[in-house]
Amino acid sequence: MPKTAIAIACHPDDIEFMMVGTLIKLKEAGYEIHYLNIANGSLDTNQYDYETIVRIRREEAIAACKVIGAHFHESISDDMEVAYNLDQLSKVVGVIRRVKPEIVLTHGPYDYMEDHVSAGRLAVSAAFSRGMVNFKCTQPAIDGKVTVYHSMPHSLTDQLRRPVIPGLFVDISTTIELKKQMLSCHRSQKEWLDVSQGNDAYLIDMVKRGCYFGKMSERYEYAEGWIRHSPVGFCADDDNPLIDVLGDDAFVNTDFEEAIKLNFS
Repeated sequence: MPKTAIAIACHPDDIEFMMVGTLIKLKEAGYEIHYLNIANGSLDTNQYDYETIVRIRREEAIAACKVIGAHFHESISDDMEVAYNLDQLSKVVGVIRRVKPEIVLTHGPYDYMEDHVSAGRLAVSAAFSRGMVNFKCTQPAIDGKVTVYHSMPHSLTDQLRRPVIPGLFVDISTTIELKKQMLSCHRSQKEWLDVSQGNDAYLIDMVKRGCYFGKMSERYEYAEGWIRHSPVGFCADDDNPLIDVLGDDAFVNTDFEEAIKLNFS
C-alpha cells in the first residue's frame, strides 16, 4: 500500500494557489494524493445561478485533479457556511479515515478569511479524531500517525497584516507549470476575480507567490512555504515527512525553529 497525502482547502482553486506544488512533489515521491475542497464555490460568481455555478466549480475541480491524477473528494458546504460543527467535522473525519493520510496539507489559523480558517480547523480536528473509536462517524477509527502542515495565506499576512513566515520551504520550480495548468482549469473563478477583486492576472498572481517564497528561501526559484502543526496527538515530536521524503527539494527554516527553541528555553 502506498503512503497517502491529502490537501484539504476551502474553495475550489485554493489548493492550486497554495498547496498543489507540494502535493505534486509527494506524488513524484510515491505518495497517493487526494484533493478535498470543503466548500463548493457557490458564491464565486456574478452571472450564474446557484445550481449552475456549483456544477461548474465541481467540474473545474475534477478537471484540475485529472491533470495530476489526484483523487477527488466531494465538497460538503456552501461558501461562507464552512463552520466548525459536528456535522461538517464528522464528514471530514470520514474522509481522513478512508484515506488514512500520513500527511495533511491545509490552511493555517492565521488566514485572512474565516472560511479558510474554519476549513483548516476542520482538517486539523479530523486528523486528531482519526483514532477516537467513540467519535460519531460512519467510518471506523484508524491507527497511525499523521503530520499536519499549514499553507501560507493568500494575503501573505495574517488578519492583522502581520507577515506569516514559513517554517519550511518546498521547491516547486519543476511543478510550477502543472500548477498553472491546474489553476487554468478554474475558468469561472478567473472571471469572478476579474470583477470582484480587480485581479486580472490570475495565473501571474499565483506565479508571483511562488517566486516570493522562492526568494525568501534563498535557495529555490519557486517555493511553497509551510508551518508544521504541533505534533501532540498526531505524530512523534521529530516527525517531519516533507523534509524526510523530499530530500533536497525541501528544507527547514532554521530561524523559525530557533525562535521556537528560544520560547521553550
